Amino acid sequence: MKFIGEKRYALLMAVKDSDYVKKVYGGYFNVFVKAFGEEGEKWDLFRVVDGEFPAMDELHKYHGFVISGSPHDAHGNEPWVLSLCILLQTLYAMEKNVLGICFGHKYVLCRALGGKIGRSHTGWDIGLRKVKLAEDKYPSTLVGGLKEVPPFFPNIECHQDEVWEVPIGAEVIASSDKTGVEMFTLGKHIMGIQGHPEYTKDILYNLIDRLVSNNCIEKEFAEHTKSRLEMAETDGKIWEKICRNFLKG
Repeated sequence: MKFIGEKRYALLMAVKDSDYVKKVYGGYFNVFVKAFGEEGEKWDLFRVVDGEFPAMDELHKYHGFVISGSPHDAHGNEPWVLSLCILLQTLYAMEKNVLGICFGHKYVLCRALGGKIGRSHTGWDIGLRKVKLAEDKYPSTLVGGLKEVPPFFPNIECHQDEVWEVPIGAEVIASSDKTGVEMFTLGKHIMGIQGHPEYTKDILYNLIDRLVSNNCIEKEFAEHTKSRLEMAETDGKIWEKICRNFLKG
């Protein structure tokens, strides 16, 4: 479909706003739009975690879709999760651009398009991870506009599940020393990223604190992760560029 005028994008929010993100950023929607959006575009928010979905007869009006991360299991059977699966299969059939982040990355694979996921054998991955693009695997358009392609792209991670098997026809285009499938593409319209290119360090710090409060991780592990993160350098602009290049198609 040829788009005339402003392009429309939809954020499929699979997580509720934290108090911190609401206070500092006004909600995750603003975080995503700042990272991936550009002037002259229209972005709509659908809180799929609360059962709010775009109408099927409105899908053709959107140029692309982004699925957020989530604390929920990508293999759960809640009604909204199953509805999201149906929506993603529909978008895939329509050849719409779909970018999955963390939960979205695994969910697109596991439930909608036939891949397999499971718990990481090495435990939580939280902090900054060096991600390496696979030579001759990634589309050159993804890194268009970059002066040079660095050997590694630092990306913020926070997950304990990982992709075990990609769907038939998918390409693994990035990996790390911790996770074998950091990024994948399926055709020209589907891309998943295990990390959080939309995150900033302060958002991750707050998330780590909440994981400790909820007894998900040990305090000692959290403090060690924070200390390493403080010394690390991030380059979110590279990830923003990659995601924008994909969404704009």
